[in-house]
Amino acid sequence: MTQSHQNILETLLEVQNDHELSIIKLSEPVSGQLKQNGGKERTSDVSTDVFDNPTPASLEADLTHYKELFSKLRFSYLEQVTKEKFIRAIVGDPPLVVEHQENVELEATLAISKAALKAQKTEVADLVAELEKRGRELCRKYEDIRVQTAQLQDLPERIEGLEGRVEELRNAQEQPGANPRLNMPLEKTIMAVEERERERAELDRQLEQLQVMVPRKTKELERLNAELQPLEVKRLGSTASAREAKR
Repeated sequence: MTQSHQNILETLLEVQNDHELSIIKLSEPVSGQLKQNGGKERTSDVSTDVFDNPTPASLEADLTHYKELFSKLRFSYLEQVTKEKFIRAIVGDPPLVVEHQENVELEATLAISKAALKAQKTEVADLVAELEKRGRELCRKYEDIRVQTAQLQDLPERIEGLEGRVEELRNAQEQPGANPRLNMPLEKTIMAVEERERERAELDRQLEQLQVMVPRKTKELERLNAELQPLEVKRLGSTASAREAKR
């Protein structure tokens, strides 16, 4: 059975309420662990406000800060382990003596381990890039769904208004109006429009012919004005002479 737009809208709203996506929701797994360890004082200089009011920029800054901390921690750990091994090798009984062949074998093993680690880092970087790409796509799709949901919420009111307008037009069509053309069927209306188009084309043609005749008529008018000027002067002279004769 076909669902109505109201049922579809209710389903969408229910799904959105159950799976709300936001920076706060996404940061809850991290911030929840920190709140559980709230009794321990944080040694980092990152403000705890990023977990109370998280934003994409604050989370990115916090992630960069923790990467730097882990990098420093890794360097300190390697340095400390190397010192301990060196001291134990010296003070051990008997002292640990490493031969050149053992160093060569260790360097070969280390080169293999470094190559494997580099490959894993590259794979992880590609995976992170793919996850970021999919995250952006999902974010864009989620925003599109939100916009479409808002449009769907306004749709029933618009449909109701259009239905009311259609009903008004039907009522107006059923009532005999002053202009019978408004009640003509579609075929007759198309024929009337075509007739009006032909009449307009004929008027355009006549207007174009008249516009072509305008320059010629203008020149003829100028010529007649030039011929009338001497006659007008003669008429004025004759009128003046007649007045003098009457005196």
